[in-house]
Amino acid sequence: MYIETERLVIRDLEPKDKFALFCIIYQPGMLRYMPDWAEHNAVPEDFDGWIEWHQSQKDSTDMFTAKRYAVVRKGEDELIGSVGMGLNDDINQVELAYFMDENCAGHGYAAEAAAALAKWCFAVSSLPYLVLTIDEANAPSRRTAEKAGFVLKEIRESIGEKFPNMVSQRYCYYRLDR
Repeated sequence: MYIETERLVIRDLEPKDKFALFCIIYQPGMLRYMPDWAEHNAVPEDFDGWIEWHQSQKDSTDMFTAKRYAVVRKGEDELIGSVGMGLNDDINQVELAYFMDENCAGHGYAAEAAAALAKWCFAVSSLPYLVLTIDEANAPSRRTAEKAGFVLKEIRESIGEKFPNMVSQRYCYYRLDR
């Protein structure tokens, strides 16, 4: 995987990314909206197998298999975030995902990376659309989705148990059509 945007490069994850990844997952926003990342990753080395598996998938264009990629600024090679896609088992649709280092927030990097990955997904697959499910309480991520071209289709209520990584019972269902 290698995608260049105006300011970013999306590339395969590499072992050197584990330290930056580890630091990002313990930032307050990640702990609030994606706590499962920290549950099983107590030290940077806990990402070794995860990164190795993603490297084994680097030539795959199967949108249903979860994949994550590194996001770095052009001219630099330090991970500032991640984008990816894969089947969301809760809704049985291919979902895009993203997160950024909170120190890089407010620069539009997540939207730029998400839009570029969505474009690539459509170029290499026959998917008619991609989705995002975002906790209704996560206003920054909702703004990112809209900047990346996703359209809010509805606000859904989780019946029974909350979706994983949701702090509220309601989530926003965004979609980007081909």
